Amino acid sequence: MTGAAPVLLAAAADGGGTGVPLRELLLVGLTAAAMTYLLTSAVRVFAIRAGAVAVPRVRDVHVIPTPRLGGLGMFGGVVAGIALAANLPALNRGFAYTTDMTAVIAAGTVIVLVGVVDDRWGLDALTKFVGQLTAAGVLVLLGISWLQLYIPFADIGTLVLDPLQAGLLTVAITVATINAINFVDGLDGLAAGLGLIAAAAICMFSLGLLRDQGGDVSYYPPALISVALAGACLGFLPHNFSPARIFMGDSGAMLIGLLLAAASTSASGRIAVNAYGPADIFTLLSPLILVAAVVFIPMLDMLLAVIRRTRAGVGFYTPDKMHLHHRLLELGHSQRRVALIIYLWVGVLAFSAAASTLFPLSVVAPAFGAGLVVAMLVTMAPRLHRRLAELRTSTKAYR
Repeated sequence: MTGAAPVLLAAAADGGGTGVPLRELLLVGLTAAAMTYLLTSAVRVFAIRAGAVAVPRVRDVHVIPTPRLGGLGMFGGVVAGIALAANLPALNRGFAYTTDMTAVIAAGTVIVLVGVVDDRWGLDALTKFVGQLTAAGVLVLLGISWLQLYIPFADIGTLVLDPLQAGLLTVAITVATINAINFVDGLDGLAAGLGLIAAAAICMFSLGLLRDQGGDVSYYPPALISVALAGACLGFLPHNFSPARIFMGDSGAMLIGLLLAAASTSASGRIAVNAYGPADIFTLLSPLILVAAVVFIPMLDMLLAVIRRTRAGVGFYTPDKMHLHHRLLELGHSQRRVALIIYLWVGVLAFSAAASTLFPLSVVAPAFGAGLVVAMLVTMAPRLHRRLAELRTSTKAYR
């Protein structure tokens, strides 16, 4: 953990500029997608034989027993993508400056194992939480942690964190992100789609950073982590979009949260503030805004669930049928449309945040506003349609 900053500084001093390896990153993403797609078919057969099957409950939206453990296929795809990157001419140079890929695979192994046990036999909330803390701790111990924060208040500027502060902040962000994605995984294709959008937005930001830094290899990790995750989510979606043939389970949802936290930390928490260009507040805060944007919808859903359950006098881990996707179903949308609507909202937030680091605010702000209007109209379409039908009926009756 304490050696991460010197390593990054050494990489920057060494130069290491190789340009932005777009073709290699694309190949990594496609490999992760293909391997995930192929492995998930085998995992589905294994899950059925192992008895890891989700039987429909009152709060569930699926109506037939569906195998879980899809996270195993996704993790296999991520590992395949990273393994390929280690053997590609440009991307493999980044492995010499950082242990990020080792951290991702080690922490991913921990969180997937915890998820597999939970998917098959079930774990109590405390045991699962300890598993999440362990996985987050592995990330920190192997070098992925927030080393500094930019605070625009009271003339503090850049706050360099000591090892304890860095570790605690990283663990808190990682566990929160894991649970945010896990909480929202209640609808076919939802978590995989959110993971794909969030990873793509982080990759977009990372590519902009790579471009600004002349392709410095020390800035490869966030792009590589996010593109491998995006590929895994893309490869899993054909199996999981409504009607789902397999669920990712906690093994997949927690893996997505872990990798999003790792990519966000690598992109935002360890890179010098002056690497982002003009020193205006919005630009300096853009990495943190991006992190918040990509998890805003699931985080908000999680926060509302905790408040709702606390007021009801039940544990905040107690499941219910009042999540955002449940409310959209009640509004009149189909399962597929609910997933697409949430994709739209998250996409508007995430890509607007990422675009703000690449384009002038005068361009991003109108596009963001237009995106919000479109998202709102699409969300309220069933209610608007019913209202128009009522008006037509009342008009005919009046005539």
